[in-house]
Amino acid sequence: MAANGGALLKVKNVEVIYDHVILVLKGVSFDVPEGGIVALLGANGAGKTTTLKAISNLLRSERGDVTKGSIEYLGERVDQLSSNDLVKKGVIQVMEGRHCFEHLTVEENLLTGAYTRRDGRAEIYKDLELVYDYFPLLKDRRRSQAGYTSGGEQQMTALGRALMARPKMILLDEPSLGLAPQLVEEIFDIVRRLNEDEGVTFLLAEQNTNMALKYADYGYILENGRIVMDGEAATLRENEDVKEFYLGLSSGKRKSYRDVKHYRRRKRWLA
Repeated sequence: MAANGGALLKVKNVEVIYDHVILVLKGVSFDVPEGGIVALLGANGAGKTTTLKAISNLLRSERGDVTKGSIEYLGERVDQLSSNDLVKKGVIQVMEGRHCFEHLTVEENLLTGAYTRRDGRAEIYKDLELVYDYFPLLKDRRRSQAGYTSGGEQQMTALGRALMARPKMILLDEPSLGLAPQLVEEIFDIVRRLNEDEGVTFLLAEQNTNMALKYADYGYILENGRIVMDGEAATLRENEDVKEFYLGLSSGKRKSYRDVKHYRRRKRWLA
């Protein structure tokens, strides 16, 4: 895997069950290298969001549990920590659907991201200006009530709020959801800049496979709670099965439904 350092996060054979009955993740294993951008890819319901919530310890609020396997961050088991403790260690999740505080202004939303910090007001406002450097549109809308801003502005606010916590790693869930293509490109370009300039490691869950593989270093494809394929992003983009079933491209004629079923059956055996 392309990376600037060793593994920052290790997910080892993780199984997740909801309501003590519904098996959602089935032995998921992967690494995220320090300084990298790793993409979790797959259709809706494949298990991408559940994987992120297992890492950030947000499953319990939804009656989910990691019942097997382990999750290590910086060499330490973290799957039994509270989500608040994980934030203090530098792991922040940006939830699907933005989840801004609609009644607060954009700037008030950004400042809530610094609630765990104890380094003083001056440092916090220094980082606020850094966020505005990356998201100049937010500086123009800083006094606007977040609930009345656009979807793109809310996504920028959610990402900027995460930056205010001075994260080492951001778990980014479906950043392209509901956004126009031009805005999606802008968001992903900022993700790459934050990775390169600020050293933030990203693990992103994304249905937009083409966009994710354009910006990520490495990708894992999930189907029905299992990882069925992984590889360097450039390699996955050129893989014929990925082109056919995730990028909507094919070098030959369109495959039949029988071919589709064979593909899925064959991929499951790889898990």
